[in-house]
Amino acid sequence: MLKKFLLFIAASLMAAGFAFAQVDVNKADQAALDGIRGIGPAMSKRILEERQKGGSFKDWADLENRVKGIKEKSAIKLSANGLTVNGKSKQGAAPQAAKGGKAAQADEKQEPARK
Repeated sequence: MLKKFLLFIAASLMAAGFAFAQVDVNKADQAALDGIRGIGPAMSKRILEERQKGGSFKDWADLENRVKGIKEKSAIKLSANGLTVNGKSKQGAAPQAAKGGKAAQADEKQEPARK
């Protein structure tokens, strides 16, 4: 029983590590792109086709201009979910772990600063 429990914990930790991995849009294959929350098979196909047709994406603005369905707001969400362009996150994207967790909610409930 203990061995199964420890195996479950080890597998969970490994899966959590993969969930927060960064994926560069210029290096990723379709499976890696599909692993990003907010990118489905259709969008990953559009990204790969555009990358093949026009070469690597220079920056986030280039990605937004060339790929249908990726604009400022969705780019920020994709970046927060681990997508990068040339290893860089989109400016204005909060890290995934900091969004909506219990710690973030607890910070909001702290008493106001004293004067």
